[in-house]
Amino acid sequence: MTTALFWHPSCREHNMGAGHPEQPARLDSVLVALEAEEFDELERVEAPRATREQILRCHPASHVDDILGSVPENGIVRLDADTSLSPGSGEASLRAAGAAVAAVDAVMSGKYHNAFCAVRPPGHHAEPQHAMGFCLFNNIAIGAEHAIAVHGADRVAVVDFDVHHGNGTQAMFARKPNMFFASSHQMPLYPGTGQESERGVAGNIVNVALPPQSGGEEFRIAFEVRILPALRDFKPDLLMISAGFDAHRDDPLANLNLVEDDYNWATSVLAEVADETCGGKIVSTLEGGYDLGALGRSAAAHVRALMAA
Repeated sequence: MTTALFWHPSCREHNMGAGHPEQPARLDSVLVALEAEEFDELERVEAPRATREQILRCHPASHVDDILGSVPENGIVRLDADTSLSPGSGEASLRAAGAAVAAVDAVMSGKYHNAFCAVRPPGHHAEPQHAMGFCLFNNIAIGAEHAIAVHGADRVAVVDFDVHHGNGTQAMFARKPNMFFASSHQMPLYPGTGQESERGVAGNIVNVALPPQSGGEEFRIAFEVRILPALRDFKPDLLMISAGFDAHRDDPLANLNLVEDDYNWATSVLAEVADETCGGKIVSTLEGGYDLGALGRSAAAHVRALMAA
């Protein structure tokens, strides 16, 4: 078994306008970084479209219809101050969610040891009835619900190390004791959620808020003291990672100071817990990261650790 890379060229076609930080070049920076010789053994898989049934496990029909029905034939349609649609957005969003579903299928069936989904648009800010924060559908939550509905998983965990709190994933998991969500994120920062007092119905939500200018030491302490022990106690049947790389010191949208080695370390320690609790089953999906060089290097560090797991 090996590591799989799920992606689709349609994810390049979602465009929110000139100068927008969530740009098609983000995907290219990741894919180019993963063309290095050390990634020759990475199995590359084109993502299918998510089906309506799969998306409806997380979003009501009204939201799905609003998003797909608002995709323009040309130009840009603005959903909010940060989030827009272009002619390629519908297909990209279906492929991004479909990548998470297909990766779950492949990892839960044992075809691959773990998987990384290099897709856009990202998903962790998408709430059940709201697109926001560059996100249309909540890719990782759709994958998590698929693991339960189709593969009989009893417990699914998501760990999110994007610099922004994954409010959408938390909203979908907070009332479900069989779902676990842990997040390290900068605070104060968009979207304003992620207080440590937000615990979920069964202590199944773990938020660690890091003040601006925190670096690798604070990040690692957050994992070692708060996130990893709670994850071990939860004992997931599948571990999923919202892999945002915008806590990097070079990122323009936030003020944390992580470097590539911090992402490699976090992935490695999460893989250790996955080995202990669920046979190493991990599905990771790309969230943020807006300095193109830092994004490519950080994604490579993440995938390197997945391949070594």
